[in-house]
Amino acid sequence: MSYLALRFDTDAATADAWTDALLAAGALSIDAADPRAGTVDERPLYGEPGEDPGALWPVSRLTALFAGDADPDAALAAAAADVGAAAPPHERFTVADEDWVRATQAQFSPIRIADGLWIVPSWCEPVEPGACNLLLDPGLAFGTGSHPTTRLCLRWLAANLRRGASVLDYGCGSGILAIAAARLGAGIVTGTDVDPQAVAASRANAARNEVVATFGLPDGHGEALHDALPADAKGRYDVVVANILANPLRLLAPALAARVRPGGAIVLSGVLAAQAGEVIASYAPWFRIDVWDRDEDWVALAGIRNAAPAG
Repeated sequence: MSYLALRFDTDAATADAWTDALLAAGALSIDAADPRAGTVDERPLYGEPGEDPGALWPVSRLTALFAGDADPDAALAAAAADVGAAAPPHERFTVADEDWVRATQAQFSPIRIADGLWIVPSWCEPVEPGACNLLLDPGLAFGTGSHPTTRLCLRWLAANLRRGASVLDYGCGSGILAIAAARLGAGIVTGTDVDPQAVAASRANAARNEVVATFGLPDGHGEALHDALPADAKGRYDVVVANILANPLRLLAPALAARVRPGGAIVLSGVLAAQAGEVIASYAPWFRIDVWDRDEDWVALAGIRNAAPAG
């Protein structure tokens, strides 16, 4: 069975109205994308705190998918009447049916992170059977190793984590950083995330990789972790790693600093190179911190906790 698709550009003010009207007219799904993606004019939207959660590109490219026996042109005409506008210039094309599971799997293959450290999907054979192979499939939670920010954190752990160190993965997503830390010889490993699906995914991935790690929600988010396995009596860790985004990292600076023991390390990613200065300034009262490495437009920051907060 094949599908029919209809694609056109619209301004941000009417994109939501067109989406609702097309779904009401029979569209199976609507995809909104930046028509300038892949060019120097591409505008990334990360949904960071402080940004408009409903923000769209000034011009959005909408692609509506229909069943093979539908009439996309009639649906567009009905949607236009609903929106109160003329039908825009558009293109119509066929989307061939295929084994979508196999097609999705084909996008993922083993990823080499560092010497002796790989991420391997369950449907692939390890490239180096004797290496540290993290078994991880893409899912609902962020962190497959394909994104530069995840790779940066993994490389830091591979290069710097000492055996027996206690590790907190704040914003654990799929649990990949916590799992990697455990496989690399960490002692106590804890992960936390505000998304219950991420916590569930992390627990399942830890079990698949046969590592011991505790995952839960942070304080103030329902069934909280409450430091089930604190690294010391004050719940501080040798290493805190947080791969989130720049604005949350800035807001979380005092809370994350409180989780790092004096002389311990913090690793921050999810930061664009242009944002590094502001994030560094937010952590400077507690850490000697700077850019550790860069991957594409992203950086990882790494710092050592001062014996006491400055001032």
